[in-house]
Amino acid sequence: MFLKDLITGLDVKKIYGNTEITISDIAYDSREVKPGSLFVCIKGFSLDGHDFIPSAIQNGAKALLVEKEINVPEGITVIRVADTRYAVAYISDVFFGHPSRRFDIIGVTGTKGKTTTTYMIKSILEAARQKVGLIGTLGTRIGDEKIPTERTTPEAYDLQYLFSEMANKNVDSVVMEVSSQGLGLHRVSCCNFDIGVFTNLSQDHISPNEHKSMEEYFNAKLKLFRMCRNGIVNIDHPYGEEVKKKAECRVLTYGIEKNADIKALNIVTNKSSVEFDLLSPWGERRIRVSVPGRFSIYNALAAIGACGILGVSTNDMAEGLEKISVPGRAEVIYSGNGIAVLADYAHTPDSLENILKTIKDSAEGRVVCLFGCGGDRDKTKRPLMGEISGRVADFTIITSDNPRTEEPFAIIRDIEEGIKKTGCEYITIADRREAIKYSITNAKPRDIIILAGKGHETSQIFKDKTIHFDEREVVKEIIDELGI
Repeated sequence: MFLKDLITGLDVKKIYGNTEITISDIAYDSREVKPGSLFVCIKGFSLDGHDFIPSAIQNGAKALLVEKEINVPEGITVIRVADTRYAVAYISDVFFGHPSRRFDIIGVTGTKGKTTTTYMIKSILEAARQKVGLIGTLGTRIGDEKIPTERTTPEAYDLQYLFSEMANKNVDSVVMEVSSQGLGLHRVSCCNFDIGVFTNLSQDHISPNEHKSMEEYFNAKLKLFRMCRNGIVNIDHPYGEEVKKKAECRVLTYGIEKNADIKALNIVTNKSSVEFDLLSPWGERRIRVSVPGRFSIYNALAAIGACGILGVSTNDMAEGLEKISVPGRAEVIYSGNGIAVLADYAHTPDSLENILKTIKDSAEGRVVCLFGCGGDRDKTKRPLMGEISGRVADFTIITSDNPRTEEPFAIIRDIEEGIKKTGCEYITIADRREAIKYSITNAKPRDIIILAGKGHETSQIFKDKTIHFDEREVVKEIIDELGI
């Protein structure tokens, strides 16, 4: 494609050189540059793409997209713009032929529930015999095909490439998790969202390298509802009203407590599912969701709203929700010898309380909670999570999550500040594998052990290394070692 066609309509500050050249590819990493590429210089938190211009040229870049004034290399075309993050989204969309216009696209944003909600939407749409693409925390799927991805919301070029692959494989709909970072860093700019879903907002991702305040965090989420044609909003959540007021699209609401367009009544919960009567613009019927907990009702209502707008029947909604299974979300990874071990991604105060209360309500024996908190993240939630586990669980094992650059015992001490207030029984074991082994070795009949915080993750991050750590594998190994 000619460079001049890629930048048509883009707000360009300055052009140096010839734009009537053919661009064979786009790259934002100089190591990925091939002969004929346009290299996009992005300034990140720790690295600046402008510093890698010599490397990009050496690898064959024919043109540069920059924010800064640079010394223009001989024979290289330079396009200067105000924001290369937005510009790469714009030109990637053009380069791949506007792929997000070739299917319905649903974006789900919120602190919690994004992954489960996207899987629910996928399951419903597949019950309606659609071919579905999915992008999120657990990777990318095109129908049954799995594609590993590094970020919840991929970088703009990678996202448009995935959209192109999905369009070429004739998907009907794409559902994706839209993170606040993805919105704030223009990864989803120029995407043709049909529907945006707001689940909730709670204290998370507040740090120097993420969002400086809850207001900034909320405003990042709000961007989705200025990009889509239809919004589905949790009206029971305090921020839901604000989203509804400030959205620049048609909005339908869902909830349990307040009046809502999509509502759940006559709720019945048990340890493996929830049931409710659905009231919606598309009909009324009894719904059973194969993921336990009150929070699953909210996720299901959000999924119903998105699929209802796309014309899916309530029969297909019911079928999809009854079949739903989400890796690392209240996932039973061992059941035997009179005990059960569950993995759940709960890593915030709200999500930890939700899963503990859900299991506690139907438990016949003790609820044992094993968890830690991530290093280099919001420290204020650590004592809160300690207090919640002490108040709800019968026994707590405080261990490591992803310590990153922090000392594991320093994080554990922060958690202890909260748990000590409850006077509950607990133990600290910094090594997560040893902590899991302790929980199983000392389990009593009918105990339910909840491994909280890591869920689907398959690695553990330390100061000096990242190790493979899949709790499903770890539990199986321990069960085999113990011979139970």
